[in-house]
This record gives sequence, structure tokens and C-alpha cells, in this order.
Amino acid sequence: MHSSALRHRPLRRPTCILVVLCLVASVGRLMHDLGQAPGIAFRYAVGTDRAASTVTHTVWGTRTVTRAALPTSLNPQAPPSKPKRKSKPKPPKQDLLGAHSYDPSGLLVVNPLGGHPIPELIHRAEAAWAAKLARASTTLRQAVAEYTRRYARPPPKGFDMWWAYTAVHDVRLPDEYDQIDRDLAPFYGVAPTDLQEALRALEAHEHFYTIGKNGDGYSGLEMLNYTLPQDALAAPGFEIIELMREVEAELPPFRAAFNPYDGPNLVLDYELRQQALDAARKGTYIDSANPPPAKVHGWLAACPPHSRARLDADSGKIPPPFDDNRPNLELPSVPGGEEGPKTFIHDPLLSTDPCVHPTLLRSHGAYVAAGTGPDSRRMLVPQFSYSVTPLHTDVRIASPLNWFTDDLPAEGRPPPLGLSWAERVDVRLQWRGRNTGIWHATDSRWREAHRVRLAALGAGMGSVNVSVLDPGAPFDDLFGRRVGFREQGLGGEGPDELDFDDHDGQRPRGGRTPVGAPLPVPRARIVPALLDIAFAGPPINCEPTQCAVLDEMFEWQKLRHYTNAVLDKYVIDVDGNGWSSRFKRLMNSGSLIFKATTYPEWFTDRLAPWVHYVPIQNSYTDLLDALVFFRAHDEAGARIAAAGREWSRRYWRTEDLTAYMYRLFLEYARVMSTDRATMSFEMWADERQDAVRERALKARWERKRRNAGEPDDE
Repeated sequence: MHSSALRHRPLRRPTCILVVLCLVASVGRLMHDLGQAPGIAFRYAVGTDRAASTVTHTVWGTRTVTRAALPTSLNPQAPPSKPKRKSKPKPPKQDLLGAHSYDPSGLLVVNPLGGHPIPELIHRAEAAWAAKLARASTTLRQAVAEYTRRYARPPPKGFDMWWAYTAVHDVRLPDEYDQIDRDLAPFYGVAPTDLQEALRALEAHEHFYTIGKNGDGYSGLEMLNYTLPQDALAAPGFEIIELMREVEAELPPFRAAFNPYDGPNLVLDYELRQQALDAARKGTYIDSANPPPAKVHGWLAACPPHSRARLDADSGKIPPPFDDNRPNLELPSVPGGEEGPKTFIHDPLLSTDPCVHPTLLRSHGAYVAAGTGPDSRRMLVPQFSYSVTPLHTDVRIASPLNWFTDDLPAEGRPPPLGLSWAERVDVRLQWRGRNTGIWHATDSRWREAHRVRLAALGAGMGSVNVSVLDPGAPFDDLFGRRVGFREQGLGGEGPDELDFDDHDGQRPRGGRTPVGAPLPVPRARIVPALLDIAFAGPPINCEPTQCAVLDEMFEWQKLRHYTNAVLDKYVIDVDGNGWSSRFKRLMNSGSLIFKATTYPEWFTDRLAPWVHYVPIQNSYTDLLDALVFFRAHDEAGARIAAAGREWSRRYWRTEDLTAYMYRLFLEYARVMSTDRATMSFEMWADERQDAVRERALKARWERKRRNAGEPDDE
């Protein structure tokens, strides 16, 4: 044993020495790596290590999200790397542009270091519109579930027949009726007996008409009450009755009192409205005889205490003319070289609200005419009106007034209106209208009304220069560079730098160039080139002395016949004494429509800004920027104009008006009923019956269409 051990010892010694050497080398390597760890971490953090890589995703051309990918040697789950002959592709170049700010006020605030904001607004709006279309309910059960989710109550009785009407008549977006809930929700916090008493008092006053349906077995709508000084004021009521002929047999009995004038007249105290909404959520009623005490008066009474309008008033930031009704004898204010960043509308509903934008109170005739505003109502009154501002609680309708059916005649040429986009020769922004919107009195501030300021802008009044954002494509020497808008035939046939058909779904290619600070442009050169805006005379709505002032202030033009719209690429629509009744006709025209308003309408939730039209602030501070952009990017304007016309033809038909009023009257009949529970719709439990029952509901409407005017036997 001993001799054998002596013989094998020389064989074990080299092995031990080799093991010891390996251990020493491993420890040395470990100590070296620990000493170099901070340097390795820094290289990974700044992305300089050769083994590290990044993956970058760009969102809307203004924001980047970068993820670091671990090198294979540091990723325990990664398979061993294999040598590759081809070099790895370089990661996408990061977008280093600044981000624009989407303000809670509904405005995009431009960052000069970001790309031009309009392509971003367009892409966001198109994505939102596509998502809205994709999530629309396609079955009655889906529509009931979506209704309950949105409003925390079941749909009204008759909802199944209403839904079948929308299906048979191809009424799109059957879930998008939030405006009805915004108008009627406070009434759920008021006892039906109190609402009925308020309605009787309303009908006893002059200047109202009532349409509805008696519970005496008669199956149609009729004019139930009439206290108007002129028969013509009742004409819209008969148009509404005619609009509802196909569905009147399906409506429950109700009485609806209508204000026959263009504008609303019910300003409700904010605290009272909130008290009613809180009661509605709890299933209780407010004490209508003892409303909460008024904390403020006038227009501000309709605004929340935390709103900008109330906060600015409390801090003294709201200057005259809001404080009083002293006349303004200066020239109308028009946009020019305003301080601060440029802004554009991204949420039209918010942009119309004076509580969010107090400047509306001193720049729109609907508010300026009443100075600090009328006294707020101390009770909720169920009154219907043709147009309603965010400060009023009138119930708005889908009005058939001034209905425009289809394309304008154009010598037998095919639509739209006989001329293609490329054939339209007038590329100035066009508007003709009367000086409505306010009474022009000596002691009023009519110079600040919305139409007066628009006409002043078209007349070239204001500062010597105006500031305009670089549109990011060839433009003319108005800006001191290159040659001009291609539509003017002044040359400049360079390519459009913005690709509006970008297939990556994220941003246009031209968005990599910062928009920069606005460029100063001589007003005397830009206005004639861009605008064809003027009052059509003679002056109206004015005291004799003020009519003379208006006549001297402006160069009055003749009214343009609406068939001349075949020549216009760009048209602006603004409010008058109330909402604009010409908007439907303009949307059908095939022109690109710019719209400024303070009146949310029945279609507000069903129409997409920057997809179907161009939203403009009431201040018009974004108007020239938007117009210059679309003049420089002709295809973008053509795209929106075509989409707007198609929307008007598919989403604003008489069937769409009927569907809105049908649902509105169902909702209204329930909220006025003393038994609201029985006036609600309950979906049947067995889903297996859905297909059969839905077919039966649709069949009833199809028979009604075939037997137009004949009573249904079911």
C-alpha cells in the first residue's frame, strides 16, 4: 500500500498546481471587474457600450419611449450568440423635437421646438374617430349595456324600437348621444310634479309654443299650445312635427315647450345645478322651493367656483368691458402680434365654454350684449331651444330649420357641386354675412362682437404686422422666402414636406423640423392674399347713428349666392344671433370648412374636428395660421374637405335628425313622468332570443316604410 501511494504521488501534484492557478486567475478577474463596475454602468446608461442596444418608439412625433436591451452576455435567458457576417441595422433615429402641450382648457399650446401642430392634431383626431367607429354598438344588447355604463341608469321605455329605427335607417354611432344626457341629467334630481308645475307656468307666458302628444288615443304629434305674436315664429314647430311623422306612433304622451327665438334664455346657478345632479345620483329630489343662496350674479353664476372665470374675477384679472357696459369707441380688436405661444383647438366642447375661456364673455355677441349677464334662474325649467351656450340650461334640439338636402346644381356636372377640388379657382378664405349677433346701440360694446371682429379682420384693421407659423412647405414672398402657394400659380412646385399618408401610423415625416417662432408678416400684404371676408349690406340690427358708423367703418359687399360655393376652396362659418343654420349647406359644399362657435350642437359628439372640419377659436388668433398651413399643404385640405362632405351626407340626414329627436322625446317623457321606473326599458334576460326579437323589431320599421302613412297593426 505504501509503495503504491509513493508511485502515484507524482501524478497528482501537477493536477493540484493547475487547480490552484485557475482559482487565482478567476479571483483576479473578479477583482478587476469589480473595480471597473462604475465605468461599465456608465457606458450602459449613456448607451456607448458596444454590446448594448436601444429600441425607440416614436409617438405622435413629439414623444419618444426608449428601452435598453441587455447584451446577450448579461441576459441569462438569452440564447448564446452566433457570429453573423452581416452588420446589425442601426436603431431608428430618435425624434428630438419638443412636445406640444394639451391644455385642460381644450387648447394645444404650441412648443416652437416641436413640429407644426396641425399634422399632429389631424393624426390624433383621425385615430380617435376610427376608435369611436370601431367601438360602436352593433346589437340592441350592446347598446343597452353601453347606455347603462355611461349614464348609470337603464334606457327609456321604447329604446328597443328606437334602436331598431337606427338599424333600419342606417343611423351611425348609436351610442353617441351624450348631449341629451348633459341637457336632461339635472332634471332627474327634481321631482316630476315640480317640473310639471314649471312647465305649466312656462306655457302660460307669451312667446312660446308647445308640441306634443296627448294621451287621448290620437297617435300623432300636434301643436298643443301657442302664445306667439307672429304666426311665422311657430313655423319651426310644424317642421319638427313633420320630421317626426314616421315615428310619432311610437312616442309616449308628452308636452314640450319651445322658445321660438334663435338664442337661449335660461341661465342656471351652478350651485343649484350641482345640487340637482347630486340628488339625481342619489335617487332623491332637491327642494325646489328653497334653492341654495346665490353666491355670484350674472354670467359667472353659471360657472364652477374653481373655474378660470370665477378665479379670474375673484383675483381682479377680468378687466373692463366685462365689469360694466360702458361703450367701446375704439376699432374692433383683431388678432395680430399677441404675446405668448400660439394655440389651437383640440377639444371643441371645452373651447366653447366661457367658464374655461372667460375672454368669450367679452368677445362674443351672445354674452357681450348682456354685459355682466342676466340674473340666474333659481329653479330648473324644462324649455327647448334651437341653440344653447354652455352657460344656459335650455334643452337643445336637432333642428330641421333651413334644411339643405344635397348637392347644389352645377350645370349637370357630377358632384361635389360640379367642380373638383383642383378646379376651384378661389383660394382665399371666404365669408359673406349680415351684421347679426348683437344689437348695435350707442351705449353697447358691439365692436367686440364676433361678426364685427371677423369683418374687421377681413378689412385689414389692426396692427401693422401679424404673426404666422411657418407652414413647413413652399410659400410665397409674403414671408420673405422662396415663391409661392402652388394654388396661386406663382410657382413653387416643390414637394409637400409633410406626408399625410404615412403608413407607420405615428406621425408625418415632415414633423422632424421644428416649427419655430411665428414669423412677422405685413398685414397689408397677407390679408388681400388670404381673405375674402366682408359684411353684406346694408347694415341691420342697429340704431340709426350706429348704422352710419358701421357703414363708414366697413366696405359693404353684395350677398353671394350659395351656388358660388363651387368656386371656393376655403369657407369660414361663424355664429349669428344664435347657432349657424348654414353649416349643413357648407358641409355639403365640398369646401374646407373653418368653424368658430360658442354653441355646442346636437352633432358635437358625432363630428370630428380636424377630420371633418377645422375648428377655430372665437378670438380668430389661430385662423391665419390654419389657413396658411392648408394653403401650403393642399392635399391635407382636400382630404378634410372630402371627409366633411361625406360625413354630412352619411351622418346628417333627415333620418339622423329624426333619430336624435326620437330619443330626446323618449328621454324627456320619462324625466317628466311621475312614474319614471315604469318609463324605463328592461332588456329581456335570455340572450338566445336576441336575434329573433331584433329581426322582429326591424321588420316593424320596414313595414312602416313600405306602408308609408298606414297604421301598424302591432
